[in-house]
Amino acid sequence: MTRARGVDELAASIASVSLGRPLRVAIDGRLGSGKTMLADELAARLSASARPIIRTSIDGFHRPKAERYARGRTSPEGYYHDSRDLAAVVKLLLAPLGPGGDRRYRTASFDLANDRLIDEDARLAETDAILIVDGTFLQRPELRGGFDVTIYVAASDDIATARGVSRDAAQLGGIAAATELYAARYRPAFALYECLCAPEARADAIFNNDDLERPHLSIRPDGCLGAAHDPRRSLPRT
Repeated sequence: MTRARGVDELAASIASVSLGRPLRVAIDGRLGSGKTMLADELAARLSASARPIIRTSIDGFHRPKAERYARGRTSPEGYYHDSRDLAAVVKLLLAPLGPGGDRRYRTASFDLANDRLIDEDARLAETDAILIVDGTFLQRPELRGGFDVTIYVAASDDIATARGVSRDAAQLGGIAAATELYAARYRPAFALYECLCAPEARADAIFNNDDLERPHLSIRPDGCLGAAHDPRRSLPRT
């Protein structure tokens, strides 16, 4: 299918889900898979549905540098376990928008550039808002119950790594340095995530992004989005 059609179909599936409170959507996948691109495209499409859109990233919830690199700059375990403040993600963003929440949410807890915590003012989400969060490791047990819909952006390891290295080379000190860091830290960390959490198998939809112009969309029939299209099925889980 064309990219426009794939994004349109996915956006329509998401828009069809109504819970009587904000809908929390995760865009999960490995580094370089195209998560941010897809999340931005979905936000643009969904904004036309007249439902308010809250667009943010897991990157607003980093932990301090000393904690992120406590196991070493190239440690994959450090990247998986220590990079982000998952408790803050739940407390400040996901729980307020979930069942029984007051809808007063925050989209960040940390200023990465200045390596310091921030106290962002809370905003009030409208009842029918759609939250779209992109990032790695969004189906970890600590976060899994905080999302109503999970989209897994699939891309082969080699293709995603090539994209990620090209994108991050300037920031990481060049192609060689970026390639080394991906090999030592990021790729093994994602392999650990796959082993522990099986994210592709658990997702409500898979958006295969190896070919950016012609992706493939697969919606799991017994998941949240599949249920939204079949009146015989129960409402999506909350």
